[in-house]
Amino acid sequence: MVGEIIPTHEFYSYEAKYLDENGAHLKIPAESLSSHQIVQIQEYAVRAFQSLECRGLARVDFFLDKETQELFLNEINTIPGFTSISMYPKLWEASGLPYPQLLDELIRLAMEYHKERNQLKTSFEA
Repeated sequence: MVGEIIPTHEFYSYEAKYLDENGAHLKIPAESLSSHQIVQIQEYAVRAFQSLECRGLARVDFFLDKETQELFLNEINTIPGFTSISMYPKLWEASGLPYPQLLDELIRLAMEYHKERNQLKTSFEA
């Protein structure tokens, strides 16, 4: 799911995000993007996540130049917020995965990764 943050200030500052109730409008799903842009963002996000060998969760953020419509990968946030105003759980919920099931899935992924790691040989024993 692709969402967008539309700040009401020049910058999406700490104050705009956490202190000003009207500092930004969250749009889930994104409303101002074309279907082509949404697919492109999703593809780039998956490629970035896989290229860095991320596991479990991450939120991949982009900027869109309003004049040129060019996309820029901003960051891969591997510890995205989980508050009631956070995009990460809101995006999953809009995709059909409610918060309790999201937590279950993240725990399942962590346990799967732990099992894989324990099967690795990290030293040589004669």
